Amino acid sequence: MSFGDIFKQSFLDGFTVTQITTKTIVVALAVALCIGLYMFVVYALTNRNNLYNVNFNISLVALTLITAGIILTIQSSVVVSLGMVGALSIVRFRTAVKDPMDLVYLFWSIGVGIMCGAMKFEIAIIVSIVVTIAVIGIQILPKSSESKVLIIRGKQPELAQDYMNVIKKWTVFSKVKAHNIRNTGLEMIVECRTKKGVELVQAVSKMDGVEFVSLMSHDGDMTY
Repeated sequence: MSFGDIFKQSFLDGFTVTQITTKTIVVALAVALCIGLYMFVVYALTNRNNLYNVNFNISLVALTLITAGIILTIQSSVVVSLGMVGALSIVRFRTAVKDPMDLVYLFWSIGVGIMCGAMKFEIAIIVSIVVTIAVIGIQILPKSSESKVLIIRGKQPELAQDYMNVIKKWTVFSKVKAHNIRNTGLEMIVECRTKKGVELVQAVSKMDGVEFVSLMSHDGDMTY
């Protein structure tokens, strides 16, 4: 027997092959499904995106089950685990996740799947409860006014500074993000924070040369 054969045999003997029974599989997947449905409800209640994506929420449940199944498979054989790691390493996901909270839920679902696949149900349940408390607790904390985008279109570009003077009276923060002068007149995009949005729009709309005023909320992903 060569040195390579001895090393290979000692390496394989260092791992115990776990016999996964049908009962173990059913229990692990059942617990993963319950926690996945729990995450489904938490995400639906705490989602703050402009549009609620139900497909993403369903994928959290499916991802939890799939991860638990992978971990159960890995436990059965070290050879299978190495092959599965190699197969998964060539998979590339190109879907962009814009909201950082969506990444939190994705990592949460993967983590719960790993815990359930490893039969660490108590850890999975406690972690899920703590994460829920943290997410909901932080969201209900008092926050400063969110940034808004004020769009102004006017006929007289020379009045841009006058517009800004009025905006500053009704806001706690204001910053010009875009200032365009066209043949038809002026277009300004201003990022601002205010708790008196209605009064701000009314004050700007009454100024000379103003044709259009719009105040919109945004989530920080807008580009100009």
